[in-house]
Amino acid sequence: MTEDALPCPSELRALILSASFGSGHHQANGALDAALRAAGVPLRARHADFLTYVNPVERAVTAGTYAAWLRYAPGMYRAFYDWTDRESEPRALTGTFGWLGLRGMLRDVREVRPELVVSSYPTPVALAHTARRRLGADFLNALVVTDYRVHHHWARPEAELLMVATEEAREQMGRWRLPPGRVTVTGIPIAPAFRALVGADRGALRKKHGLRPDQPLLLVSGGGTGTYRALGPLLNELAGLGRPVQVLVLAGARERGVRRFGGATIHGLGFREDFPELLAASDLVVGKAGGLTVAEATALGVPLVVHDPIPGQEEHNADYLVRHGAALWPRTRA
Repeated sequence: MTEDALPCPSELRALILSASFGSGHHQANGALDAALRAAGVPLRARHADFLTYVNPVERAVTAGTYAAWLRYAPGMYRAFYDWTDRESEPRALTGTFGWLGLRGMLRDVREVRPELVVSSYPTPVALAHTARRRLGADFLNALVVTDYRVHHHWARPEAELLMVATEEAREQMGRWRLPPGRVTVTGIPIAPAFRALVGADRGALRKKHGLRPDQPLLLVSGGGTGTYRALGPLLNELAGLGRPVQVLVLAGARERGVRRFGGATIHGLGFREDFPELLAASDLVVGKAGGLTVAEATALGVPLVVHDPIPGQEEHNADYLVRHGAALWPRTRA
């Protein structure tokens, strides 16, 4: 059946929304889709990216500013994160959530006629609510929170269902006076492939992927956008550990192929469909602390050493890991 064919009465029509600020939001939505289908839900879903709803100028202002802050001025992003983490943040900012990209949202709601709209980024929740009022539509407006701490922007009063990572995050929703009955602890959705790899033989996985089973395997978490400014200095440190190691650099790799650098054999792989197996084969994750990376690594029992996380949300993710004994967070490269 094509997407635009008339649905069977038993189908669940869903609009599943993400935003291309990194790759984690897309991954969470893919996992959610897979989980619904695995549970026997006859799902007819359209996946959409919020950034495709906005025009090029709006995209440059939103995504472009975010990328520039992370690469060149992370302190400015931290200030913005803290400034907006309060109820008194300017209406001039929060008011945009309900109309920026509205034309694309209205189009998709008209075409999909969803019974469920679920977002893994905060802005589309407000946008879906505006579309619902404009069109007189009737659907469940839901949000998957992909961080381990609830920033004010995640506390969307327009959502009837808010899915959070932990009991601690559920309690944080109370700070924003959202009805407790709307908040449920689900964890962050990760791909079903990770379940099959819990307890997998690391040595066998390394042999399968042409990696040495007798040397430590470190997987660099650098995000999928190429904005991880600490990648070069981090590789310098891993090359000088005083013992041979293997280092995997995946999405965001600036050099492809295998090279020797000091004591490190660096595999520049880029995006890989077999990422779950490579993570399961690793002894350690080193680098950023995105919500999806944290969820995937902890599901497989792979510890993390966090270095230079994104200010704000990733620092809070790192703090959560450290408090629960799942990571170290050295504040200096040495």
